[in-house]
Amino acid sequence: MSEEKTILNTSNQAEKAEGMITHILIFLKGMAMGIAEVIPGVSGGTIAFITGIYERLLNCIKSFDFKLISTLKEEGLAGAWKAIDGFFLVRLLGGMATGVIVGVLGVTFLLEQYPEPLWAFFFGLILASAVYIGKQIEQWSIVPILCLIVGTVVAYGITTLPMGQGSDSLVVTFFAGAIAISALILPGISGSFILLLMGMYTIIIPTIKTALKTFEVDAIIVLLVFGSGCLLGLMTFSRVLSWTFQNHKNKTLAVLTGFMLGSLNKIWPWREPVDVITTASGKEKIVTERNLFPEAYEQIAGNESHLMLCIVLFVVGAVLVLGMDYYGAKKEEAA
Repeated sequence: MSEEKTILNTSNQAEKAEGMITHILIFLKGMAMGIAEVIPGVSGGTIAFITGIYERLLNCIKSFDFKLISTLKEEGLAGAWKAIDGFFLVRLLGGMATGVIVGVLGVTFLLEQYPEPLWAFFFGLILASAVYIGKQIEQWSIVPILCLIVGTVVAYGITTLPMGQGSDSLVVTFFAGAIAISALILPGISGSFILLLMGMYTIIIPTIKTALKTFEVDAIIVLLVFGSGCLLGLMTFSRVLSWTFQNHKNKTLAVLTGFMLGSLNKIWPWREPVDVITTASGKEKIVTERNLFPEAYEQIAGNESHLMLCIVLFVVGAVLVLGMDYYGAKKEEAA
């Protein structure tokens, strides 16, 4: 009898430990998404996809609708909490909020001081992610191939658009949030890059820093308006993506793979500014830029390419994704 109790206790302890690991992993996945969204050219949706939580996230967001009100009335808070996958959502959002803070305060420093190695890491990460997503397509035919081409061309075209001037209008801020958050859940298209195109990145990111450091009322108001726009965009676009996954999964995956391939143009480590303007605050802002090979980057742009370090970090980024793919496949085989 005591032996059975020992086995039962050991089993319960193992389940608790596994549950704790799951909680931590979801938090870390959310943190990675938050960091990615601060970096122009890297999509939080990409991170969600390669970490295996993409469709669960879409379903979670989609659950916020009028049906939730009736669920709340009929089944109470417990039923509503279950309907929105509350535990998952809280862990993920907590991680994302932490990731945004880390990204704003830390990754932006790396972008300023060591841009080439950081971009090389993300280039490897996203290239391997495109391979990973493409592998999920169950059957290739002419239609998925065309979807892949269209996705690639559209994403590449977006990366070549000149940056906008931006506006501190609260109305513009609201709609910037709605549009940028749609890109958050779209692998291959970065929400922060969309903000760059709209000219809002240099407005929103400093505002986040100000709100975090000084809690100024004006900065907090801007963040609340931006957040409200994000909420509207999230509720709307998640339903569109969820429907396409349910009804046209192969085509959707092909388009998303194309988005990621096309977005690589923006993540190339060695870039030279072509058109630079000076903002009203006196800061220089890059409007357009061109990609260079490492040797030309050193000769023309006059910057160190850090080629060997970039190659190493490119491989590290690719191995991270392919390693997760391999681990996931092994886990499925074991199950």
